[in-house]
Amino acid sequence: MASILLEMKHITKQFGQVKAVDNVSIAIAAGQVLSLCGENGSGKSTLMKVLSGVYPSGTFQGEIIFGGEPLLAQGIRDTEQKGIAIIHQELALVKQMTVLENIFLGAEWGQYGVMDDDNMYLRCQRMLAQVKLDISPDTVVGELGLGQQQLVEIAKALNKQVRLLILDEPTASLTESETAILLDIVDDLRNHDIACIYISHKLNEVMAISDVISVIRDGRHIGTRNAADLSEEALITMMVGRELTELYPHQPHTLGEEILRVEGLTAWHPVNQHIKRVNNASFSLHKGEILGVAGLVGSGRTEMVQCLFGSYHGRWEGNITLKGRPVRFEHCRQAMAEGIAMVPEDRKKDGIVPVMAVGSNITLAALGQFSGALSILDEAAEQAAIRDAILRLRVKTSSPELAIGRLSGGNQQKAILARCLLLNPDILILDEPTRGIDIGAKQEIYLLINQLVQQGIAVIVVSSELPEVLGISDRVLAMHQGAIKADLINSDLTQEQVMEAALRSDHHVENSSV
Repeated sequence: MASILLEMKHITKQFGQVKAVDNVSIAIAAGQVLSLCGENGSGKSTLMKVLSGVYPSGTFQGEIIFGGEPLLAQGIRDTEQKGIAIIHQELALVKQMTVLENIFLGAEWGQYGVMDDDNMYLRCQRMLAQVKLDISPDTVVGELGLGQQQLVEIAKALNKQVRLLILDEPTASLTESETAILLDIVDDLRNHDIACIYISHKLNEVMAISDVISVIRDGRHIGTRNAADLSEEALITMMVGRELTELYPHQPHTLGEEILRVEGLTAWHPVNQHIKRVNNASFSLHKGEILGVAGLVGSGRTEMVQCLFGSYHGRWEGNITLKGRPVRFEHCRQAMAEGIAMVPEDRKKDGIVPVMAVGSNITLAALGQFSGALSILDEAAEQAAIRDAILRLRVKTSSPELAIGRLSGGNQQKAILARCLLLNPDILILDEPTRGIDIGAKQEIYLLINQLVQQGIAVIVVSSELPEVLGISDRVLAMHQGAIKADLINSDLTQEQVMEAALRSDHHVENSSV
């Protein structure tokens, strides 16, 4: 067996009276892939910040041994010099710079102020080849897709002679083909004796790529198992502390009258205006209905719902009828005033104000509810609403005053949902509602969706995960290249049937909802 590369012994990290990590110990050998699993807010990210030097030595209890020596890092630069690199879900590349400039940023080769351009170029080519990325080192990073940018980040880490690579939700925004490439690269790291700590909520990836799996729950180490000896069901039980007998709850609900009709919706690219992002889309939505929208990344799903919510930045046309009368929203404020709320695809960019408090983020769109005739804010009523929302959606936060940017991704998502529900919407649009969220939080969101439709609220769910769409939807729209290719009643639908309908070459809309 390979020698132990890293040992984290009895790590405890406190914030005030709250123990985010409580006496956790893990170990990993050279060339081994260890997956770190747990629900949002379980302490995974805090533990990795301790390891990577974000929280310096002395700010936590416990001991870190790396390569047989104590690791007493005072910052990220110290851990990088030792060969530890972390790649976050939000990439840290400079989009305006070239691939070569990013890979050598802060570690340029040269002497006496003159850079060794030729050798850096050759080295960059070798690093790109190692991550199977066939692009020029002179390519501007901003011109690359998200999957390619992820590979550039890995090449940058490999260039620093990395011995331990930490990947935090690396495939959350990747397509299936990009994910397959990334997993192949992680698998290949074993051949170079590079260890990898892999953090993901996608359990199929965890089971496929891991040698060992460590589970953390509520800041404590629940156990470490060989991946080959662990079933997905057993892993879920370790993560959430209970069996999830039914991930997609089926609760009876009655479809009401039509609340929304969309006809001939066409949207053009905001910059390349000859490109149609949505092409002649037409569909209807009823009260108490869950409408799933499926399709590959780039199929026009997000652009379509952005037009409905008044947040699309490009030109669009078409007819939208809401509650029996024609509407057109140029701004999301207009849509919210008419009873439409939306959880956006990119919660970091479009969903939260990171430096604002959790409570302020929740009430941000509904402050009018807590203002009197003189527009004076009723703070007591606002705080009561915040407390109720945090309890209802089980948002894990030490205080409503904590900056929302310090919460886990799943708890940020719950806070955005709480904000939408404060608006008492008639239509709730959820764009990738469970991206980067753990299995327990996913089930809580699915249960909430069921409760909402039982109250007569109509819900549109846009998702890249076909099992999710099929698990919760009454009806499914299959989209491809901007067009709705099929409108299908979800009666024992299979993933194969949806993808076959979406990828058909003709523009005929298969409609089984009539």
